[in-house]
Amino acid sequence: MRLFQNADYRFIEQRQKAYVVSGIVVIGAIIAMIMNVAMIGSWQNYGVDFTGGSIIQVRFDAPVSPAELREALGGADLNRIGTENEFVIRAPLDESRSIDDVATEIENQIASSISAGFEVVQRDLVGPKIGGELQVKALYAILFSFLLTLMYLAMRFEFRFGLAAVIATFHDIVITLGFLAVFRVEIALPTVAAILTILGYSLNDTIVVFDRIRENMNMKGARKKDPTDLVNQSINETLPRTVLTSGTTLVVLLALLVLGGAVLADFTMVLILGVLIGTYSSIFVASPALIEIQKRWGMGGATETKAKPKPATV
Repeated sequence: MRLFQNADYRFIEQRQKAYVVSGIVVIGAIIAMIMNVAMIGSWQNYGVDFTGGSIIQVRFDAPVSPAELREALGGADLNRIGTENEFVIRAPLDESRSIDDVATEIENQIASSISAGFEVVQRDLVGPKIGGELQVKALYAILFSFLLTLMYLAMRFEFRFGLAAVIATFHDIVITLGFLAVFRVEIALPTVAAILTILGYSLNDTIVVFDRIRENMNMKGARKKDPTDLVNQSINETLPRTVLTSGTTLVVLLALLVLGGAVLADFTMVLILGVLIGTYSSIFVASPALIEIQKRWGMGGATETKAKPKPATV
């Protein structure tokens, strides 16, 4: 079965509309983060990993469900580790109380609501300084990935391809952060992992399209064609791969969202949003950005060959 076998959609001609949509969403995302600074004192709703707090590891004598424990603790941030009996509980930083006081309060809440016996295996305190350092390192990780992307694509393709890919990826990250800011999703280390996963997914999809664009630009007679037609042709040829990859990924993520429970809900929602945005940006942001760059700096160093790339098939 071939999907979009004879696809001939004029994606690039719709770039002005895409610019408007992306511009509105990006500006809205920035406004949401600025409003968070005014209302909660930070760009995002950072969790214990980034603001500091108490991390307490608890082991039960019998299996306990995360939902049951979360209800006992009033919706506390927790994760199951190892077996069904062991959890890590995170409590926000409270400088007026020691970690022993926090641990004692958690123990009392558990004892009054859950019948299974338990013991506190470990108690750790994450200071605000360490949390601040993690925020900076998370930002460095994202910026470093941008730099590596630009370097890789500049070597693998040309600098203009790398620049267009970085523009599209920046677009994706800003919108994702805006989503997190609007819904006040708690930012923890798994959330950063999800953002970096989105970055990789978006780049992968963009590179597939760019690779076909480069092949078509190197075809015999390519220099006589309108660059817009070449880019449209490339997007249509890779459309089956794009749709099936995004579709199958979304099916898995939706299953994870439904069956994964509250622990994975935020992580999965960020990934779903990222897949949708990444698919959109590879077609309506990265490819038009490449066209705009070409208008200003030319077609680049493509050389014509007699090779004729085959349309992507499924």
